[in-house]
Amino acid sequence: MKTQISRATKTRNRNPFVILSSETLKTMKTSLLNIETVTEYDDMLGVETLHPLVSVIDLSKARPMHHLRHTFSFYVVFLKDEKNCDLIYGRQRYDYQKGSVVCLAPGQVIGIEDTGETFQPKGYALCFHPDLIRGTHLGRTIKEYTFFSYEVNEALHLSEQERHTFIDCLLNIQEELYRAIDRMSKRLITNHIELLLNYCLRFYERQFITRQDAHRDILTRFETFLDRYFTGENAALKGLPSVKYCAAELCLSPNYFGDLIKKETGKTALEYIQDKIIGIAKEQLLLPSESISQIAYQLGFQYPQHFTRVFKKATGMTPNEYRSKTDYK
Repeated sequence: MKTQISRATKTRNRNPFVILSSETLKTMKTSLLNIETVTEYDDMLGVETLHPLVSVIDLSKARPMHHLRHTFSFYVVFLKDEKNCDLIYGRQRYDYQKGSVVCLAPGQVIGIEDTGETFQPKGYALCFHPDLIRGTHLGRTIKEYTFFSYEVNEALHLSEQERHTFIDCLLNIQEELYRAIDRMSKRLITNHIELLLNYCLRFYERQFITRQDAHRDILTRFETFLDRYFTGENAALKGLPSVKYCAAELCLSPNYFGDLIKKETGKTALEYIQDKIIGIAKEQLLLPSESISQIAYQLGFQYPQHFTRVFKKATGMTPNEYRSKTDYK
């Protein structure tokens, strides 16, 4: 399989290093490089461009590279295919096992300033531009593949069998790229990409299941965080906690956090937070000394009317109606 994929990564010249001017190198060291097109990335790696909007790359056949901070204007799916390899995201260096998959959406930043060192990447990369999938089924559903917004430390770790399935999908895409472009090319290429992404969804589901103990620990930490947040003055001072805020406190990306909570509880993260708020509100409504407005402000609501709407939507009763139905006066 590697031999076949390597055909798509024929170098353009014998020089293994990209020839850049001193001014360009200086700019790369101090600024963020935005890679606009698939062809531009192919040129950086010294591989052949078979299609301007999509590329399958055997990274072991690419030129050695310098570290740099860069962002893509297209989707990239990396399969890290070596042991003890480093992948740098932001200013953090992550150590990966063989068979780790990282998915990047347009605009995500990866890398650090150039240290002067070169490295030889290994593995594979699938690059596809949003223009390729525009107007297709994949273009309409791409947001459903939430792993494109996961942080790099939430990478997908493939088993050997899953790795073979992943590479088979890349081979199917590559095979289509070698064919002459006709009216079916776009449909078939996007279908193959969609199949690969659907396999990634399946593999992430497996990873969620096999990491249940770790995920339960995150759920416990989430519950503890909410208890502390609403017990102290955080809610009154900072307002209602958002899903993004909670995820950041747990050092997770919002999408990964949301998918994890949904998998573990059957509820969205927002529903889980709201259930917590309603539970605390019910307890506080049993205390006649607390007014509805006081409870609302203590829970982080900016306006008591908002609290009333949320409470009624969840319980079918207003806070006053709920209080009047209890035996505690």
